[in-house]
Amino acid sequence: MNKKIVIAIDGFSSCGKSSFAKLIAQKLGYLYIDSGAMYRAVTLGFIQKSLIVYGEIKKDGLPQKIQQFDVGFSYNSSKKEYETTLNGVVVEEQIRTIGVANYVSIVSAIPEVRELMVELQRKLGKDKGIVMDGRDIGTVVFPNAELKIFMTADSKIRADRRTKELMLKGQIANFAEILANIEERDRLDQAREVSPLRKADDAIVLDNSHMTINEQMAWVEKLIEERIM
Repeated sequence: MNKKIVIAIDGFSSCGKSSFAKLIAQKLGYLYIDSGAMYRAVTLGFIQKSLIVYGEIKKDGLPQKIQQFDVGFSYNSSKKEYETTLNGVVVEEQIRTIGVANYVSIVSAIPEVRELMVELQRKLGKDKGIVMDGRDIGTVVFPNAELKIFMTADSKIRADRRTKELMLKGQIANFAEILANIEERDRLDQAREVSPLRKADDAIVLDNSHMTINEQMAWVEKLIEERIM
């Protein structure tokens, strides 16, 4: 009988971490958690509550206000996948907009936000059999994960992928704006004081700039087999 493990996937924004992690979870029958979606949901809550003014966070009473954001997941039986919820409402579409993307790095850098999300993420993974992607999964959330992957790709290739993804959803997408957003998020994610984006010492790098998803799956399947047998 194969043992259950924790698979932690970290890396830069728009590298396809979520799609990759989701396929791994489906193949193994594991629970998939998009930690980035959790931070996006909190960011949406900040926007809805007008806690961001001219790009700055309103700090008055912030710890108490953060506790009011109930982030979770609801299983969509027709799509056969979990969708992100904020205070009981499915917000999967709203959290994928450029408006949320513009502020998610500054919101996720708030210590109280990260503390709340890390606590929830650890609860979700306490029984293992989980694939989680984000920025600090292998370094902070699950430092003892059996398999850690750090994903990267050229920023222009990431921007092109993201532009096409939004256009397929019928959303307005400007390549230059998306590229600028990605590069700024890279800078902020690596520079923040709390849980900055960095490769864990024992993580394996996957540069998927010129790889198909099938090639990525073939690459990771060997690593998984080594760890679950």
